[in-house]
Amino acid sequence: MNVASLLKAKGRAVATASADQTLLDIASALAHKKIGAIVILGESGDVAGIISERDLVKAIATGGAAMLERPVGEAMTRDVISCSEDQTMEELMEIMTKGRFRHVPVYSDGKLSGIISIGDVVKNHIAEVEMEVSAMRDYLATG
Repeated sequence: MNVASLLKAKGRAVATASADQTLLDIASALAHKKIGAIVILGESGDVAGIISERDLVKAIATGGAAMLERPVGEAMTRDVISCSEDQTMEELMEIMTKGRFRHVPVYSDGKLSGIISIGDVVKNHIAEVEMEVSAMRDYLATG
């Protein structure tokens, strides 16, 4: 399976925000939407960064509660690692494992087309394993 297939199944919605929103705004959005990361868009609409729960915790741990009133641009990850829709799930897992992050924006034709979380990857992997087990059981039962 490739990234495009997973996006087709899960949807292409991406939560976004601007770099001038506060970290409190971001924390509220993460909690309200029950998600782990938000893509930050620059003035031109291009991806400027990504902010995750981990980034938020790090900012508060180093700057205290006052950081919640600071703009997200001060705490976001600026060097965003992304993938393309034609990459395989194995390639995506390798990207996430090597980078030690749990959210990867997806690009198609130079534009943001979705986001994949580690939860999406795990859910997909479990579904594939369950299909294989079912096929093996069917094969053994017909003997």
